[in-house]
Amino acid sequence: MILQQNFFRKGFLTAVLVFLCFGLTYAQSSGQATQTKEASKTTRIKNWVDSQNYVFKARSAQPMSGNTRQLTSEYDLTVTKTVIDCYLPYFGRAYAAPIDPSQGGIKFSSKDFTYQATPKKKGGWDVLIKPKDARDVQQMSLSISENGYASLQVTSTNRQPISFSGVIAPVKVKK
Repeated sequence: MILQQNFFRKGFLTAVLVFLCFGLTYAQSSGQATQTKEASKTTRIKNWVDSQNYVFKARSAQPMSGNTRQLTSEYDLTVTKTVIDCYLPYFGRAYAAPIDPSQGGIKFSSKDFTYQATPKKKGGWDVLIKPKDARDVQQMSLSISENGYASLQVTSTNRQPISFSGVIAPVKVKK
């Protein structure tokens, strides 16, 4: 009887040790997979920023005065080598009203602009866009993290600055 109990204890301990070894090996390999996945995501984002081929999708707006507003509609800033397309809302003080009431918000398409991407010291990029053919927008400062989260600040001629938070994604090719 005692011999039988010792046999079961040794078998149980052996099973526990085997389970722990497999568990540690799995945890270590999944940790490496996560690091590899994050590195490849950072590389993809770097390629988008360098090639000027991405979309900033706004999720919230922070006007200079007032509360943060969560955006429920699709607002974005599309950046390509040839065109900047901007479709963003505006909340805040405007110093001059648009003649056409449908021209509210920050809406323009620019083919003449400067684009400067600078890597940050602790990862990510600072992007400065200055459209030359947009009437009201002076510059757009985009701060992009390695994970794809971004914040955008828009400085206008006739309006208070406004900031947006969101993510960047690749430009979807229209067929």
